[in-house]
Amino acid sequence: MLAAAEGERDRKAEHIRLALDRRMQVERSYFDDYRFEHRALPEIDFDDVRIGCDFLGRELEAPLLISCMTGGTGAAEEINRRLAEAAEARRVALGVGSQRKAIDDPETAATFRVREFAPSVPILANLGAVQLNYGYGIKECRAAVDMVEADALVLHLNALQEALQPEGQLNFRGLLPKIARVVEALDVPVVVKEIGCGISAAVGRELANVGVRILDTAGVGGTSWARIEAARADEVALGERFADWGVPTPESIRQLAAVPGVQVIGSGGIRSGVDAAKALALGADVAGMAFPFLEAANASTEAVVDRISRTAFELRTCMFCTGAADLAALRRVPLLKETGNG
Repeated sequence: MLAAAEGERDRKAEHIRLALDRRMQVERSYFDDYRFEHRALPEIDFDDVRIGCDFLGRELEAPLLISCMTGGTGAAEEINRRLAEAAEARRVALGVGSQRKAIDDPETAATFRVREFAPSVPILANLGAVQLNYGYGIKECRAAVDMVEADALVLHLNALQEALQPEGQLNFRGLLPKIARVVEALDVPVVVKEIGCGISAAVGRELANVGVRILDTAGVGGTSWARIEAARADEVALGERFADWGVPTPESIRQLAAVPGVQVIGSGGIRSGVDAAKALALGADVAGMAFPFLEAANASTEAVVDRISRTAFELRTCMFCTGAADLAALRRVPLLKETGNG
């Protein structure tokens, strides 16, 4: 178990290093396929534009989520602390990275404990759904929630990453009924998310039918875990073949927004408040960002706060220039689909 824990620690450290490498990003922004129609006469006061919302029973100042990224190493502990401090300062939601490492090696649990730095905002715990086929059950899911005093548990789907990972776990058979049992057993909501390949309407409906009420697109357009795992395995060409595999984030948002009874977190390649505004206009309830905040957290808490503030200002500016005084109005703003972008 010790050797396995040390190997997992090394893997997490390698993930952080590679995730910060811009070459691991998908070059194309699928949000560039959409454009707002500028309203020259918005007929609202900028100061009246409101972007606050309720998420997981807590009030946010902006509909933003610092998406799941890291944990389990000394460097990750400092990054998570900075992210948590910034989330609290600007009252946005926070997700931690996969807690599998801390479940298997409790000595690393402290690297995930962010509630003391973010007492007022939603915190999302995180485990891989595939772990339900490798010995994990309700006990481990509850442990992950308790570890970070979470408001929800994310179960992430990462079939492509596991397929390309040298130590990948590939048995995804029979996960849906196991997810259903977790949904039924936990006292907090279960969020199901991808990690860069998106979720289609068909899968969204399957998850909704077993009680999942929050879906996170994590679509194509941001960090490519195919590139990261291929780089770890020294199989760069393989990573390039699958770098843009999956459902682009805007399309995944659009599809999941049509699934009855679910909230949608739009994530995957959101790099600005303009992208976030487009995600919300397409039907997302909250916009999630990982890489921009991870990059900022590598510098300081203040850098993360500044990035959140800039993103929120850009979002408000989009709303002002489209005449949307609140998020409900933004969701009624039509987006123009560009042609000839690929």
